[in-house]
Amino acid sequence: MSTPIADDQEILSGEAVAIDVQPIGFLLRAAGGLVDMLISFVVYFAFVLLQLWLTFNGLLDQNTARIYLVATLVTSFLVLPVTIEMATRGRSLGKLIVGGRIVRVDGGAITFRHSFIRGLIGVLEVYATLGGLAVVVGALTARSQRLGDLVAGTYSQRVRTPPLPPHEPVMPYSLAEWATIADVARLPDRLARRISQFLRTAHHLAPAPRTRIAHELLVEATPYISPMPAAPAEEILQAATVLRRERERRALALADARTEKLTGRRVGV
Repeated sequence: MSTPIADDQEILSGEAVAIDVQPIGFLLRAAGGLVDMLISFVVYFAFVLLQLWLTFNGLLDQNTARIYLVATLVTSFLVLPVTIEMATRGRSLGKLIVGGRIVRVDGGAITFRHSFIRGLIGVLEVYATLGGLAVVVGALTARSQRLGDLVAGTYSQRVRTPPLPPHEPVMPYSLAEWATIADVARLPDRLARRISQFLRTAHHLAPAPRTRIAHELLVEATPYISPMPAAPAEEILQAATVLRRERERRALALADARTEKLTGRRVGV
């Protein structure tokens, strides 16, 4: 089969569109982590320079300087990363640059507990070892998870995806009358997704592969399209996609209307 086969782990929407939730690559993850680590060190050295200035001017004694140093370390390497991650909902400057976001392993948004665990362990694996431990652990895990991710149950998800080209298939004029009696409700979601993918990218294909793939998809879809019109394969696929989408939208609209009607009756009782 020359057409792409859907991954069993893909999430399909109601219109048979696959949602991409893949993790970010190891090199990009490392690059984003390096940016975040440099930011923390810059903040730390800024605090150190401030401490030297205060000490030089006699504003800090020895005991206060020690307390200041501990507070500086905690603020720069724990409080700052955790605060930024929570404020940006899993994104930091480094992750923003490489197009990543920290999420739970099930794809949900992280909480303070996740960020705190990552930040606490990050003091050891990122800052104390200058990222060495994080690199080793990340290189050995499938999702490029560092030790803090493994303990907290998180990973860096890719969120920067290329914009989808605007494509809204329209019903071919020659099949408008057929559409009034056609039945495509039994068309499987995964097959419908592959047909949609083909229609979005068909204009990039050479004529021969385009015709061949359209024919192969139509052969698969034939048991689910009734009656089968006499038209080119690509036009039939386009008409079936438009018809299926329109009927799904009408079904959703009717379901919403019934829900509102029932809710109104219950409220009025």
